[in-house]
Amino acid sequence: MEKKFIITIGRQLGSGGLEVARILSQRLGAKLLDKELLKMAAVKSGYSEELFKVKDEKPRGFSFGNFFGLRSNVNSNSFEYAGDGEMSSEELFALQASVMKSAVKEGSAIVVGRCADYILRDEQNLLTVFITADLPDRIARIASRKGVSEGEAEKIINQGDKSRSAYYDYFTFKKWGDGASYDVCLNSSRLGIDGCVDTIIELLEKHILKG
Repeated sequence: MEKKFIITIGRQLGSGGLEVARILSQRLGAKLLDKELLKMAAVKSGYSEELFKVKDEKPRGFSFGNFFGLRSNVNSNSFEYAGDGEMSSEELFALQASVMKSAVKEGSAIVVGRCADYILRDEQNLLTVFITADLPDRIARIASRKGVSEGEAEKIINQGDKSRSAYYDYFTFKKWGDGASYDVCLNSSRLGIDGCVDTIIELLEKHILKG
């Protein structure tokens, strides 16, 4: 595709959202931004990548006093850490947001999670997507991936969804997984992984890149 575009993929744990993103990246020739964002943020900040992995999409150490002063940082293309010692969750979020906004300037991209739909909301040719799936399918996928029982897989899913929801709702003032928060929500149990990919590409071509 000649026009630059951005697709953000929010997803329930075990929904296959990352697989959808990977296939989209391959079929559309767009870079995939997922864990790579953590590496890029680590390089920019000089902090260990492990620090970002520990707090990745997790609502830890929030400080409302700091957060409201970070709005301008999240909406800018640059970030400077002015404090001493360990970064707060808000500073880590603002740094990752800055890295994300810089990364998508380089070309078309598929961005997974990390409040990308909110951070990149002012970008042109943006399509925001949320992938869900029926609970039995999610449990089966996580159990297979992690080699755990279905009961343990369900616990992992509940914990993961709770963490992602708290993180997203806190930083975006929107509702994680709510249809009003995205352009489109797709159920991979109904459409299949390939069906989700085909639908997203069709929406991109007909409604985002039209003309």
